[in-house]
Amino acid sequence: MKTSYFSTKNLVFAGVFIALGIVLPFFTGQIPQIGSMLLPMHIPVLLCGFVCGWPLGLIVGFITPLLRSALFGMPPLFPTALAMAFELAAYGTLSGLCYKILRKKVSTVYLSLILSMIGGRIVWGVVSLILSTIAGTLFTWQIFAGGAVLNAVPGIILQLVVIPPIVLALKRARFVPGDVKEEF
Repeated sequence: MKTSYFSTKNLVFAGVFIALGIVLPFFTGQIPQIGSMLLPMHIPVLLCGFVCGWPLGLIVGFITPLLRSALFGMPPLFPTALAMAFELAAYGTLSGLCYKILRKKVSTVYLSLILSMIGGRIVWGVVSLILSTIAGTLFTWQIFAGGAVLNAVPGIILQLVVIPPIVLALKRARFVPGDVKEEF
């Protein structure tokens, strides 16, 4: 039985993921040393791609940082929230597409997650370069490496540790589509 990406269940989940993306930064922001490095908005968007599919992953990813910026002023709209909107849209899209296309097993969740994180960071770099050019500021390889990789290490580790077990638990609860076999 084929289900719609825009079913009532998926739309409700998408709303929950947007809410989580708006609220989670408040919790991680309480840890000044690494709060923003934990990438709290990324987790619900990546999960949305796995649970709701790539179309809603794209929409939730694009909306969440812009909505948070409009509501709370953080992240600043230009250039941060705008670049994040494209980055998170790529995360939601790629996690949903990779998970749908690849064979459904536990390793697929990890592979989809890793490919999504790489693709999203590339999109962030390209959009940041474009926005920097528009603003007349400099965007170098060092800035890209720092923003996309070095400063993101705690968040990358957190995503690799937290997201696959959540996806597998949601699969067992029949909230995630597909046939994930528990084998490595």
